[in-house]
Amino acid sequence: MVESGDVAVQPYPRGSLRRTVELFRAFLAEQSDPDRFYSTLAVDSVAEVQRWTHLGGATVVDIGGGPGYFADAFAAAGASYAGVEPDVGELTARGHIGVNAVRGSGLALPLADASVTIAYSSNVLEHVPDPELMAREMLRITRPGGLVVLSWTPWLSPWGGHETAPWHYLGGRRAADRYAAKLGRRPKNDFGRSLFACSVGRMMRWLRAAEAAGEVSVVEVLPRYHPTWAKWVMRVPLLREVASWNAVIVVRRVSP
Repeated sequence: MVESGDVAVQPYPRGSLRRTVELFRAFLAEQSDPDRFYSTLAVDSVAEVQRWTHLGGATVVDIGGGPGYFADAFAAAGASYAGVEPDVGELTARGHIGVNAVRGSGLALPLADASVTIAYSSNVLEHVPDPELMAREMLRITRPGGLVVLSWTPWLSPWGGHETAPWHYLGGRRAADRYAAKLGRRPKNDFGRSLFACSVGRMMRWLRAAEAAGEVSVVEVLPRYHPTWAKWVMRVPLLREVASWNAVIVVRRVSP
């Protein structure tokens, strides 16, 4: 059992169906009980990172760190944590700014080259207009031998439009306009402004190019919430766009 913020969370083994069920239950409560959702996701995510590397003494930078849920979980695992978050509203969503959090953009990280052990990002790529640039920035700040973890919601997944889903399947701008007409305000995740179409295929092309250039070695590519046996989904080009729900790319930095 791990304490994250005010919520006690139990991480479950990756291969278990129970983990998948609990993550989806938490996901359904994102709007009504954000503490439960983000605390559950943070603790599970840190448990995932620990499968790939040791966190004790590691220096972690979390791009899109938000109000501190991930800070709590990484600190509990023994890592030195810093969060980079562009949105002031996200930084203060829990009533205060989290520990070691700075305002900055994932497209121009305010960090020196090769300065961190782990560059981590959860659900940010779909919110920047140039996800490849953000991935390159994360590589830039990571030391050789360090880890880069990218996790995002593909555009064609059931939640690709975020609060405008499933109408995003008819077009992102149309879905955002429909939301605004119905509720009298623009969605927080407004297509073309704060939400963009980032596919699995697009980031796999970036990954193959970085690997061919000798910049990275691939550690794992997987659907974030699924049990181990469903990892094959990521190998099927069209299916993975819809069925992965949330995609994860993990690479190790090779060249400085």
